Amino acid sequence: MAEAAVELLERAARRDAGLEELRALRLALQAVPLSALRSRLGEHHLRALFGLLAVNDREQVSACVSILERLLQALDPLYVIQNLREELQKGLFHPDDSVKILTMSQVGRIVEDSAAVPEILHSPELLQQIINCIGGEKIAVAKEAIKSLSRIAQRQEGLEALFGSSLLGDLRNVMATSDVVRYRVYELIVEISSVSAESLNYCANSGLISELLGELTGEDVLVRATCIEMVTSLAHTPQGRQYLAQQGVIDKISNIILGAESDPFSSFYLPGFVKFFGNLAVVDSPQQICERYPVFMEKVFEMAESQDPTMIGVAVDTLGILGSNVEGKQVLQKTRTRFQNLLSKIGHQAKNAPTELRLRCLDAISSLLYLPPEQQTEDLLRMTESWFTSLSSQPLELFRSISTQPFPDLHCGALRVFTAIANQPWAQKLMLSSPGFVEYVVDRSVEPDKASKDAKYELVKALVNSKSIAEIFGNQYYLRLRAYLHEGPYYVQAVSTTAVEGAE
Repeated sequence: MAEAAVELLERAARRDAGLEELRALRLALQAVPLSALRSRLGEHHLRALFGLLAVNDREQVSACVSILERLLQALDPLYVIQNLREELQKGLFHPDDSVKILTMSQVGRIVEDSAAVPEILHSPELLQQIINCIGGEKIAVAKEAIKSLSRIAQRQEGLEALFGSSLLGDLRNVMATSDVVRYRVYELIVEISSVSAESLNYCANSGLISELLGELTGEDVLVRATCIEMVTSLAHTPQGRQYLAQQGVIDKISNIILGAESDPFSSFYLPGFVKFFGNLAVVDSPQQICERYPVFMEKVFEMAESQDPTMIGVAVDTLGILGSNVEGKQVLQKTRTRFQNLLSKIGHQAKNAPTELRLRCLDAISSLLYLPPEQQTEDLLRMTESWFTSLSSQPLELFRSISTQPFPDLHCGALRVFTAIANQPWAQKLMLSSPGFVEYVVDRSVEPDKASKDAKYELVKALVNSKSIAEIFGNQYYLRLRAYLHEGPYYVQAVSTTAVEGAE
């Protein structure tokens, strides 16, 4: 098989391979191990195949792309950049997006290789064309370009190449292509800024972060909505949060939320601004953020108490994020009856709202109720129990009824709620006292698909791994749960049949 592939490769190198031969070569290469190709492959083969891309024949281009994908995998990235630099550059100019994606994927391999990446940094024309690819029509090409440039910028020399030379001008030129492309460049800048404080300094000194923040706090409500997502990503890193605080951006976002009451278009950007604070609270300190920016908590409660499903969804997501750690839970607990009343509404939505909102409610409830074993103090256990009972007059039955519905997403969402409370003694007592509940947990026949089987298995695992389960459930049920865990999520009991003489 290797000999046949080499013979077809030689024909392609002589440029006398037609479409049929290229198809045959593509098939032959799939059957040959990469190790066997390496020793028989010369750069003349590859140059010839790149040359065969210069035609206006989509089928031939497609066949050559598949062949090159396979062959280039067999080669060291350093070899590729040293011997095929010109071909890669031409590939980035090619009118067919599949050739651009092939080339960009090779650039991706090169920038991940510490020995090969300096070769890229000494190829300004190649870097310039990668930047131009951010403005490509096909999002897949742009994403590959962003990924490659982001990787290049993880090195000191890469930062200097991008921000300390004419390439910064190329970045600005490509930004002028359209609004969409401008946001892609902002996305790249945020990714680079997230690597280190030094990376952030380079991006800040370029002026591009200031431009992003200017658009965030500008008058265009649709632009605000787009920019806040990127600024939220920036806030995930300590250096990003520090920069945003120093620039007064967090205060500005708080003031915009405050002024949203009188803005008829606030629904466009308000969800993103509220999510920003929710994410900020989790990565920073929920208590400090909520105390310093009380407008955030007030707005979350207002949105949750409204009749607008979009706003309710964002508020529920934010509460789930905020309540994902103990400090956030304690902040919510301080609002006393207001939060307890809100839980009742969330429980109602989990049962009656449209499916998407029901799922978001179930996920938020799981996040709010989960307590790691090492944080299960008496006070916190009392708190989660009171939250659970606030969800409905019969909360266990509420989630059990959702878990028996024939919708896999809802079914798994309800199982995740049970899993969240499964390691808490009060919940185990509740489960044991609910008729048929433990039988339901160990009944494999009610899980119709893989996702449901996995979700049920996680519930069983959470129960078995709890320190209090054996004492509360008793030996009989505990051993059944352990057997379930041991058998795995997809166990099927063999059914033996006995042949009866004379039976049909």
